[in-house]
Amino acid sequence: MKKVCTGLLACVAGLSSFCQMPKTVVYHLYITDTMVNYTGRRRMAIAVNGSLPGPTLSFTEGDTALIYIHNEMMMATSIHWHGLIVPNRYDGVSYLTSPPIAPMQTYVAKFPIVQSGTYWYHSHTMLQEQTGLYGAIVIQPRRGGRSDADSAAGGVRASPMKEYTVLLSDWTDERPYEVERSLHYATDWYAIRKGSTQDYARAIRQGYFKTKLGNEWKRMLPMDVSDIAYDRFLVNGRSEEVEPRFQAGDKVRLRIINGSSSTYFWLRYAGGKMAVVASDGKDVEPVEVDRMIVGVSETYDVVVTIPAAGSYEFQAEAEDRTGSASLWLGAGGRRKLKPLPPLNYFEGMKMMDGMMNMNGGMKDMGMSMSDQVMDMNTVMYPEAADSSGAGVTLNYGMLRSKVPTTPPNDAPTEVLHFNLTGNMNRYVWSINNKTVSETDRILIKRGENVRIILYNGTMMRHPMHLHGHFFRVLNGQGDYAPLKNVVDILPMETDTLEFAATESGDWFFHCHILYHMMSGMGRIFHYAGSPPDSSQDLSKIYADDRKIRPMARAGFESNGSDGEVMLANTRYRFQTEWRLGTTGEKGYESESHFGRYLGKMQYWLPYVGWDFRYRRTGEKEKNLFGQTDTKDHRNVFCAGIQYTLPLLLTVDGRVDMKGNLRLQLGREDIAVTSRLRFSFMVNTDKEYMAGFRYVLTKYIGLSTHYDSDMGFGAGFTLNY
Repeated sequence: MKKVCTGLLACVAGLSSFCQMPKTVVYHLYITDTMVNYTGRRRMAIAVNGSLPGPTLSFTEGDTALIYIHNEMMMATSIHWHGLIVPNRYDGVSYLTSPPIAPMQTYVAKFPIVQSGTYWYHSHTMLQEQTGLYGAIVIQPRRGGRSDADSAAGGVRASPMKEYTVLLSDWTDERPYEVERSLHYATDWYAIRKGSTQDYARAIRQGYFKTKLGNEWKRMLPMDVSDIAYDRFLVNGRSEEVEPRFQAGDKVRLRIINGSSSTYFWLRYAGGKMAVVASDGKDVEPVEVDRMIVGVSETYDVVVTIPAAGSYEFQAEAEDRTGSASLWLGAGGRRKLKPLPPLNYFEGMKMMDGMMNMNGGMKDMGMSMSDQVMDMNTVMYPEAADSSGAGVTLNYGMLRSKVPTTPPNDAPTEVLHFNLTGNMNRYVWSINNKTVSETDRILIKRGENVRIILYNGTMMRHPMHLHGHFFRVLNGQGDYAPLKNVVDILPMETDTLEFAATESGDWFFHCHILYHMMSGMGRIFHYAGSPPDSSQDLSKIYADDRKIRPMARAGFESNGSDGEVMLANTRYRFQTEWRLGTTGEKGYESESHFGRYLGKMQYWLPYVGWDFRYRRTGEKEKNLFGQTDTKDHRNVFCAGIQYTLPLLLTVDGRVDMKGNLRLQLGREDIAVTSRLRFSFMVNTDKEYMAGFRYVLTKYIGLSTHYDSDMGFGAGFTLNY
């Protein structure tokens, strides 16, 4: 009887294997504009097959994917298969590896599925990822293989573990272009919305006045762990999702994808510990943790157990703790997690104050940090003060591959050193102080091993993603170092990556925070000897970080109007200011400058420009240099230089074509309280100004100021 049963099982297994022979799996993806309503307001978004996120694409290792992408929008688009090893021409980076998919056109991608695991797809065109163009990819192991979530008994494979795909994302009601533009002009509107402003009143109230002063002495803007105030955080397109089909005793493999544009998520489970079994699609030895943070674009597979009857919260809370999304597993009474406490930003600023040099760089602290083992940001986490409050937190040092990952040891090794650099004041993100457009492609050779040594010299985390390859993260696990395609590198941390150069063509390496990538934090790897690609147009790639962004501010007060208009990109700035009085005695002035930022932190701005003004008065004065003052009537060209001093003061020295000198000192938008801002200006022409602005909305504020020429006025200010 035993032989008969065994033979029958073998026949069934053989028939199952025959029925599941590798096949061509066909998908049609229809990309369309749509409307969504997450906050009570209808907003434009992008849907794939009518849904946000798009449908999950399911394959088995060994299949062939045949995907028809129908672009039914009136703008070009693209799809990148994040983490998939695909031929270079299907990688999906517009103008680098693939042509953009034009409006009302269909693009066909056909490639073999050579791996298993949890991955995702998203647009690699403009800022479309922020508005919904993304979806999950789930690839089961090869026929006859077994995954970490499966178990076997008596040599016969048991039923696969139950699975659930968890695609996390962030949503803003603002147009992504407006978000990007605002970030480049250092608006603190998002901090106001999140309650994270580090203003002077709050610093005094909480006993951090010295810290606040020290930060500004070192020219540091207030810090944040996330740049944007998002309106919602989503799991599979919803703020909350319920899955009641799981029962007590079930083990569930959660396939977690961080498909957000710029949000890190803390993951916790109300039913107990989570066993991490895969990272970025690659199996690792199971490790049990109480909580973990998932970087932007990372994927993790974790196994959780439904401990008893009830519904257990699996929560993804934004790192800045401004919101969360929840998945409820099981049916019955809800077992809810407590929200994480608010961040202590001033403690973070105090820590950074001790680490930063006056030139904006990090001090050599004599510490060697890597693999997320020491997170300097924990000073901001109130729960970290209680050793029982957080439990075991995942870090890269805990990840160990299930199979050896060493590259060929007889191949030559190319070593690259990349310093991650940035300037929060102007939101410029770069590698080795250069953006993508400011560097040549990095030449690598097929057959060599490439080692990248990454140092993060900024105050923010950066999830660095390499297209078309997996790399080893050297984390102390020797031959079993984990394979990943994204490495989340913390401030002041050094991580080392290795990969075997086995491909051809050009491949993008970049920060996966969408707005950092668009600002220029990336590089292009070019395989030597690759044939030219007729669809490639690097000027279009470079245009992303060369983009010119407008800004304007106009005050309308009882004594007249003043304001400015600015056009700027990564390095260059054109600015024109005006003051228009209500009478001839108050006069008018317009001053315009065109300049280029210099230096690592862009503290220097040499410029040329012109200045014309008129004020009806018979007075003659001399400036502080003893020269006849022309502040009442002039029409001149000038040249000068601006420099950002400690305390974020701006000093401006210039000379005009008639030899007149002027020095000017000022600062705008000193945060007195969360919404109250103070500005002042004084110069050697004996002009001065001081005023306040109270922020009502992102674009409107109440304002009042006194100007030496125009007198006192009160009214409102519009910002763009």
